[in-house]
Amino acid sequence: MGLTDFGHMQVISRHVRELLGIEEPVFSRSIALPYRDNMGLFLEQKSRSGEKADALTFSQFVQEAGLEPYKLSVPEEQDISEPTSSQSP
Repeated sequence: MGLTDFGHMQVISRHVRELLGIEEPVFSRSIALPYRDNMGLFLEQKSRSGEKADALTFSQFVQEAGLEPYKLSVPEEQDISEPTSSQSP
């Protein structure tokens, strides 16, 4: 990609996290807190290279880690084609 500006890398990372619906990792996080979201933990495992990481699936990860399965919630997009009350029909 040819990115050299750290600020640009941070912006891209933030947008990718928003698209995937995962929270930003906080490195000062207390170990007494509950686990982060499942998808964030899964992607952290997938970031490693090798056959084991390549073969790992989300459902397999959740089962092996003993995490609670949950449904992914995708934010709904607003339909801009619908007229609003201020527009005339």
